[in-house]
Amino acid sequence: RRRCRSRLESRCALWRSRSQTAAMADAPPKRPEPSFPSTGPRKCIRVPDITEVPAYALDAFSIPLHYQEDLESVLIPSGLIQARIEKLAEDIFADYDGAMIHMLCCLKGGAGFFSDLIMYLKRCYSRRTPTVPFTFDFIRVSSYKGTESGDVKVTAVGMDFEQLKGKHVLLVEDIVDTGRTMAALLPELQKHGPSTLRVCSLLQKRLDNSANFIVDYLGFSVPNHFVVGYCLDYEEYFRDMDHICLLDTKCLPKYDALAMSYK
Repeated sequence: RRRCRSRLESRCALWRSRSQTAAMADAPPKRPEPSFPSTGPRKCIRVPDITEVPAYALDAFSIPLHYQEDLESVLIPSGLIQARIEKLAEDIFADYDGAMIHMLCCLKGGAGFFSDLIMYLKRCYSRRTPTVPFTFDFIRVSSYKGTESGDVKVTAVGMDFEQLKGKHVLLVEDIVDTGRTMAALLPELQKHGPSTLRVCSLLQKRLDNSANFIVDYLGFSVPNHFVVGYCLDYEEYFRDMDHICLLDTKCLPKYDALAMSYK
C-alpha cells in the first residue's frame, strides 16, 4: 500500500511539473523596455548658414531639369541625408533596446524620411530581437492660428488614438519649424496613455520665434531658409528631388499659378 501511494505521489508530481512547464511555454515572453540616455536628446548635425559657409553649387549634382532654374543651391546632398538617417536608426535601436516601437508617420512630407528610417531600422533589428521590432501608423496633422489668441490647434485623422495605450510611440516628422505644432500635438497623444512618447525629425529650423521644442532624434539643425526636396514641397512640387535644396523665392508666383491651374 505504501509503495502504491509513493508511485501515485510521484506521478502527480510529474504531472504538475509538466503542467507548469506547458504553462510557462504558453505564456507570452516578457517584452524588453527602452533604456533612454540620461544625457537627453541625441546630438545632431548643425548645417551652417550660407552666410557662414556657402551651400553646394547646383552644377555639382544631378538636379531634375524641370527644377534647375528655380533653386539657389544644394543645402544637404542625398548621400549625407542617407548616412545621417542610418545613424539615427542605430541610435533609436540602441535606446529602445529591443522594445517594440509604435511609429507614427506625419504625412505627407515625412513619408520619404519615414520609409528610409524603416529600411535602416530593419537592418538594425534583423535577427537580433525575439519580438516584433515595430509597428506603424500614418497621421495627418493640420495646424492653424486662432483668430484671437493666436494659439495653434491640431487635428489628426487616419488612425484610432486609443491603440496608443501602453505603447512606446515614436513620432516621425520631416521638419520642425517653430515647434508650436509639435508642442500642441504631443499633449493630445499623451491623453491616450502611451508608455513613452518621443519625436524623431529629419530637420529643425533655427528660428528667432522658436518655441524651443526639443527633438529627441534630430537629423539636421538648419538655418531659416526655404528648403525643398526629399519629400519637402512647395505647392506639392519638389517632392521628387533626392537632395534638400534652397528654393529661389522669386519662383513662388510661378508655382502658385501652377497649383491654382490644377484646382
